Amino acid sequence: MKISVLDQSPVRAGFSSDASIRESLALAQACEGFGYHRYWVSEHHNSEAVAGSAPEILMAAIAATTRSIRIGSAGVMLPHYSALKVAEQFRVLEAIAPGRIDLGVGRAPGSDGKTAYALNPNAAQGADHFPTQLRDLHAWSAGLDLPDNHPFRGITAEPRGPFAPEIWVLGSSDYGAQLAAWFGLPYCYAYFFNDGAGAQQALDLYRDNFKPSAHLAAPHAAITVWAYAGASEAEADYVYQSRAIARLMRDRGRFIALPSPEDAAAFEVSAHERLQMDRVKALAICGTAPDVTARLRALAAQTGVAEMAITTTAYDPAQRLASYARLAHEFALARPERALAS
Repeated sequence: MKISVLDQSPVRAGFSSDASIRESLALAQACEGFGYHRYWVSEHHNSEAVAGSAPEILMAAIAATTRSIRIGSAGVMLPHYSALKVAEQFRVLEAIAPGRIDLGVGRAPGSDGKTAYALNPNAAQGADHFPTQLRDLHAWSAGLDLPDNHPFRGITAEPRGPFAPEIWVLGSSDYGAQLAAWFGLPYCYAYFFNDGAGAQQALDLYRDNFKPSAHLAAPHAAITVWAYAGASEAEADYVYQSRAIARLMRDRGRFIALPSPEDAAAFEVSAHERLQMDRVKALAICGTAPDVTARLRALAAQTGVAEMAITTTAYDPAQRLASYARLAHEFALARPERALAS
């Protein structure tokens, strides 16, 4: 099983959000050294919680400062954009880092309705045309011909070269799973988004309906999972407090900057919300590195996925880095011992 990273460039309370982008650059370089297979970055807009609004630009910076790790979007929210423009952007990325680029696409707005409209006044209609957009994007990014009757047949996405972005369909519902199966593309389920609810059904739909394509002969599925590997159970519980409050606020309809564990502990929480937080914590993959690794392996076996991308939030960037180092060590990805010792 391949182990990768999903980085949403989380914003930390008390810090300017631009610092999150620089933290992502540093983490990508470290995770390459740890031996992770892919490094994916996300797209969110008008969010106090997430700084990653332009994955293609962040990917270019990561591509220029790494040598071997695959780099991808998780994902580009395609209804906001022209399929041709996205194909051109990712063909440029392929020229920067040949053979290392993943193009993960999704249909969700990655924002509220007003922001989605500001990005593209026709985004609502674009979501309805997502399958057509995906077909065109695949053709342009891979250098294939569009259908004979297509109005844009003959247009190419430059620069062309020997490599093409690896397209993934991302989602947290059955829709994306069925679309990935129809086009014969890899599929990744956002397991962390709703604590795995609906994951098995979507993955089964994907596998049962998969149609082999010229690029993929058999279904290839992955999941993205939130996890934190601490130096001890107590340290993991301490760090988790930040995520617990951020998740609670998300359930209240607010996306806030990640609070420090001390500030998180001081949040006012009702008895009902405390019960809900306890239920979420029971599902969270958080603890010592051996325990977290065992739970991730069990989850991979249960879902039958070939790959897993781990997303981690911690108020202290050093703790987030250390968690990835510990998991790399447990999964024997490379030699992260130097990071653990520093």
